[in-house]
Amino acid sequence: MNLESFLIISGVMFSIGLIGVLIKSNIIAILMSLELMLNSVNIAAVAASRYVTPLNSQPEFVLWGNLFAVFVITIAAAEIALGLAIVMSLYKRKNRIFIDTISDLKG
Repeated sequence: MNLESFLIISGVMFSIGLIGVLIKSNIIAILMSLELMLNSVNIAAVAASRYVTPLNSQPEFVLWGNLFAVFVITIAAAEIALGLAIVMSLYKRKNRIFIDTISDLKG
């Protein structure tokens, strides 16, 4: 596979995630779509790092995409922890996890 293949896969995954965020009304489905979008960014970053930077260059330049992917994974873990805390709080109050009831948590 070449760089274009990875970027096409990443673009398709990002588009599916974006459609999921815009269409879904369930908060869990929206969080899963956000994770799909973040994973597509990881694929693009690692593929670009592998194919754009030559392997015979300095080692610190070869791993920039992988380092960026680790940071994105860390941010995704924090996002999902916060999102699930909000979902649990919403379900505890309303017994529903739909996006139209999220404004009820104002406080």
